[in-house]
Amino acid sequence: MPAKNINDIVSLCKRRGFIFPGSEIYGGLGGTYDYGPYGVELMKNIRDSWWNAMVYQRDDVEGLDAAQITNRLLWKYSGHEAGFSDPLVECKKCKTRMRQDKMADQTKCDACGSGDLTEPRAYQLMMGLSVGATADGAINAYLRPETATTIFTNFKNVLDSTPHKLPFGIVQIGRVFRNEISPRGFVFRMREFEQAELQYFVRPGDDEEQFNDWKATRLQWWIEQLGIPAEKLRFLPHEKLAHYAKAAEDIEYEFPDGFDEVEGIHNRADFDLGSHTKSQKEFDIKAAVMENTDSTAKLSFSDPQTGENFIPYVIETSLGTNRTMFAVMCEAYTEEDLGDDKSRVVLKLKPRLAPVKAAVIPLARNVPELVARADELVVDLRKLGIGRIEMENSGNIGKNYRRHDEIGTPVCITVDHQTLEDGTVTLRHRDTMAQERIAIAAVPARLMEIVNG
Repeated sequence: MPAKNINDIVSLCKRRGFIFPGSEIYGGLGGTYDYGPYGVELMKNIRDSWWNAMVYQRDDVEGLDAAQITNRLLWKYSGHEAGFSDPLVECKKCKTRMRQDKMADQTKCDACGSGDLTEPRAYQLMMGLSVGATADGAINAYLRPETATTIFTNFKNVLDSTPHKLPFGIVQIGRVFRNEISPRGFVFRMREFEQAELQYFVRPGDDEEQFNDWKATRLQWWIEQLGIPAEKLRFLPHEKLAHYAKAAEDIEYEFPDGFDEVEGIHNRADFDLGSHTKSQKEFDIKAAVMENTDSTAKLSFSDPQTGENFIPYVIETSLGTNRTMFAVMCEAYTEEDLGDDKSRVVLKLKPRLAPVKAAVIPLARNVPELVARADELVVDLRKLGIGRIEMENSGNIGKNYRRHDEIGTPVCITVDHQTLEDGTVTLRHRDTMAQERIAIAAVPARLMEIVNG
């Protein structure tokens, strides 16, 4: 049985060390979370899967890791400084602040039901900074609210250092910051989160075909690499396009409480490079862009064969890794009735994504020979470099199995008295609970087969 509701996953995250509330011992801070020992591993494995698919398996995409603190001019010309805001409404009775567009009833307070509300006003979502000894508290920089813009402003740097023909892309994974009015939905709406984005630069006229190709490519990744069934995913076109967009669709996943966005694919046309380039009048920019009098670089592409110099269009794919991890956990979460009033919770993650790849368990922790043999096996398995291998020496074998079921460990390896006699161990498989007896010497190859299968 899958998770009945989101609270099942939230409880597991806290209990098993995936996600903790931020600043918890001081009462917390809304919209912030800390990732625990197994959360950082699962998140890393999702990042690695994405990076492998987007960079290592292609010849046309480069990576970037740009600064999180940015010159405010980036956000002036991107349009964020003037337009990146949410409608804020405050209840005059209980002083609760709410996003008007997310209220259950826009005429009544969500908290107390009062109809005595302020008029909506724009609420700036960017987090401003005062940088430098002479800033005197004035905002002269921002924490970036997205990773896309720093990709656009590095377009020429990347193209000059790693020349490419069109189409080609730049990817980035990194933290972003938004001054959310009402963080909610666990890791769905946060003040600090992580994005993984591709900006793919194409010729005008090729953009619609590339948009459809990337829709198919990204959907395939969710199915094949994350293990999400196709029937739990859908595309939802945007009813109202952003000012920069020519087309936009979201991949949505069916969470326990319904479908919600997990990734966006956008045709951004020539808005972004056109906004940040100098000498804008030299180019036939189709998007409505602000006149830029500050940029020092032409963000154009020169075709070496035709001599044509133009502003490329951009196809964007953008996901939040926090939300992606949550979707993966929701899909993997399973409650099983084992009979005789016994049950178990198991995270049926793809082995490559599992936070712990294997747990080695000496059957009796008070038998030095068993512990020593288990230690030797752990050392050998760690040499494989496939991820975290745990030495589980806390006692009761049944409880050990249940703990590793809940964190998604694909296989537990038990070292017992028979091991001392014939050099074999028991492999217990997470999903089926089936056990197989194999020689210790065969364990590394068998584990590689399981993890990469």
